[in-house]
Amino acid sequence: MSSLVRTKRDLDMPLLTSKQLTNVSMGLLKAAGASEEEAEIVTRFLVKANLAGVDSHGVLPNLIPYIRGLREGVIKPGARFEITKETLSTALINGNWGFGQLICYKAMQLAIDKARKTGIAAVAVYNCNHVGRMADYTQMAVENDMIGFICVNSDPGVAPYQGRKRVLSTNPLSYGIPAGKEKPIIVDFATSVGAEGKVRAALYEGQQLPPGWIVDSQGRPSTNPADLYDPPLPPEQIKLAGAILPMGGPEKGYKGYGLGLAVEILGGALTGTGCSYQVTPGSTNGVYINVVKIDQFVPLQEFKDRVDWLIRTIKNSPKAEGFSEILIPGEPEFREEEKRSRSGIMIPDMTWKTLVDTCKEYGLDAQKLISS
Repeated sequence: MSSLVRTKRDLDMPLLTSKQLTNVSMGLLKAAGASEEEAEIVTRFLVKANLAGVDSHGVLPNLIPYIRGLREGVIKPGARFEITKETLSTALINGNWGFGQLICYKAMQLAIDKARKTGIAAVAVYNCNHVGRMADYTQMAVENDMIGFICVNSDPGVAPYQGRKRVLSTNPLSYGIPAGKEKPIIVDFATSVGAEGKVRAALYEGQQLPPGWIVDSQGRPSTNPADLYDPPLPPEQIKLAGAILPMGGPEKGYKGYGLGLAVEILGGALTGTGCSYQVTPGSTNGVYINVVKIDQFVPLQEFKDRVDWLIRTIKNSPKAEGFSEILIPGEPEFREEEKRSRSGIMIPDMTWKTLVDTCKEYGLDAQKLISS
């Protein structure tokens, strides 16, 4: 067992390397019916989210719902990636309810391939399960010297500005922009004040939420993450009772509300998935992707030099009182990935226990998986 693992008993909270967390995730997914390719790609994206410090989109709290989805037939292993409409620069994909990460990975790769030939590409996906962290897909475009954009909708969890009932989804979006010598710009956020997974992560960790994040089932403001859910609480089930508020909270929520509407239409109406109120409750994502080949507009190196100059100008500009540094979107996650790659990924007690118990259900030993 790695020296990074800290255990007093089997159920103690471990500090795992990315490889150890990968072993647990892949072992469970394959035992539950996923193929080697499905388990590898899903795990890759989940663990990458943990490394970036975006634990709400990491192995937990997502792996156990995926296992449940396999068991209940919501996630269909081996599902076909089916192109139902296509032009030189566009495609509409039927994911046939396979793993969201695998479908979205292939959809982004298709968009990159099309943009390489045509300059700009748009790909939309329907019948798709939860795709995870948006930034991982726009980084795929960045790694190919392209600008990437992705947004998704899902089932309703967010109240509109000045409302208290769930009507919209959290409607996250991301865009990635290549740079030269600087790190790329990677923007990734929910148009709600926070992702539902962040509320769930706070619940698992026994933390309170900041004011202005959620309202309970009666529309009353709350800082208790449990007030978002109907009992039994996650991970036993994920059923919302309250609502998350739009980005900007009670006072400036019209900003998140407006962005969320745009994502709702792109991810829901345009893809054929349906807007949030039409989506079957669960892990459905309607996905919209855009990719731009930069050198169809300006020379690539000229573009990168300009982005580098912009980044340096921002970072070297005067700091507000109390701040020693100005960060660029994506920079905190790059730093956290470097840190966690060295020091490991902490798994909270409650979620580690759930992992251990689920492994036992499939005849697996979590301690052996992390020791292998």
